[in-house]
Amino acid sequence: MSFKVAFIGAGSIGFTRRLLADLLAVPEFAGIDLAFTDINARNLAMVTELCRRDIAANGLATRITPTTNRREALRGAKYVFCVVRIGGLEAFAHDIEIPLKYGVDQCVGDTLCAGGLMYAQRGIAALLSFCRDIREVAAPDCLLLNYANPMAMMTWAANKYGGVRCVGLCHGVQHGHFQIAQILGRKKEEVDIICAGINHQTWYIAVKTDGRDRTKDLLAAFERHPVYRREEKVRIDMLRRFGYYSTESNGHLSEYVPWYRKRPDDILNWIDLSSWGLGETGGYLRVCTEGRYWFEAEFGGKKDHATLKYTQENRSEEHGSRILEALETGRVYRGHFNLPNRGTISNLPVDAIVEAPGFVDRHGINMTQVGDLPLGCAAVCNASISVQRLGVEAAVAGDDMLLRQAFLMDPLVGAVCNPPEVWQMVDEMLVAHAPWLPQYRRAIAAAKKRLAAGPRIRTKANRGAARRKIRSLAELKRLEKQNPRAGH
Repeated sequence: MSFKVAFIGAGSIGFTRRLLADLLAVPEFAGIDLAFTDINARNLAMVTELCRRDIAANGLATRITPTTNRREALRGAKYVFCVVRIGGLEAFAHDIEIPLKYGVDQCVGDTLCAGGLMYAQRGIAALLSFCRDIREVAAPDCLLLNYANPMAMMTWAANKYGGVRCVGLCHGVQHGHFQIAQILGRKKEEVDIICAGINHQTWYIAVKTDGRDRTKDLLAAFERHPVYRREEKVRIDMLRRFGYYSTESNGHLSEYVPWYRKRPDDILNWIDLSSWGLGETGGYLRVCTEGRYWFEAEFGGKKDHATLKYTQENRSEEHGSRILEALETGRVYRGHFNLPNRGTISNLPVDAIVEAPGFVDRHGINMTQVGDLPLGCAAVCNASISVQRLGVEAAVAGDDMLLRQAFLMDPLVGAVCNPPEVWQMVDEMLVAHAPWLPQYRRAIAAAKKRLAAGPRIRTKANRGAARRKIRSLAELKRLEKQNPRAGH
């Protein structure tokens, strides 16, 4: 088969290299044409070189064309993978640090809450320009596969305003599926699930082994598990209160709802510091920063690296390559996809982006009818959907009043801050993110004037309830010498 696949944000070593390995594990795809594009020429060159080594080691002649000219990369592309982080670590630091001054303590900050909303404002501004280029130069009916967070808001904007076909993809369902199989003492393939909701708030509404429903067995099984009962306190408590397990990690989930991170002296009761994703303040920012140190030191030099094997056994559970395989070969794939609702989940809004089961074949991505979510689960999702809708419309229009309303309505921000604090926080964040928010030019100028004129609400220097130090490269290398599994 011969068709073109483009990667936007290809300088991301984790996603690009892994997704490419998955694609080229499909024998029919050995002859595809690949285009990598990124605004960072150095990172783009490093990732391209690593991927070319992988391709050569697997005996393939698949061609990669790297370019910082996005339109050239997209020209004629049948499929486009979006793996960008707009603003990089500089903007990400603002997403975490500014809300902390107002008492909003986030673990990840890339989906909802103050950080996720600002991430959406940056990301949607860029995504709509990607969509314009896809409409103008890509192959007719090109499919955009979006891996960029905040998944729901980005995919919502692309489908409503971008004028392209777009599916959002995430691996949260697969990870939770693995946990459920573990606590039930089964192999993953022995546990059948139906998961539905919105991205990062998707619920395992049916769990079966040998045809028998096991949903009501999960709470006791999680509470007995020697590791998860310590690491997944928020998820287990949500299971206890709502009756269904949620897909996202303990740290992620804790910042989407108003109950677990609103009081600094209570946060440590709900999280675990053995891994960043279990609730550490700014945990994802820390590991991303440390990961960049490794990337620049190890992949920026001439060091040889082990190549990836393009085999079915080494293929990841990411949906992307399997969607392309199903569309091109007709081999049917069942997965969970993020698409406009349009009745898939009957008690969530039709315009929302929902994550739900679907099947892919030559005819496309076909979503199944889930029906109603349990009422409590739907209520949790609906609270987030209202915030997402405001966030999307704010980003598209550059409307700072809608953005402020999104902050007010966010479950965690609303639990911690009063309206004047929200207004000032948004002013600070608009000014800090000015380089990535062209649609907010007027609002940013007005925010600067207000902040300069004062008086300002007093804020506190705040490292967060569960902050860990970002380790230098030297510290990471010392740690790796002591414990080779702990450095990266």
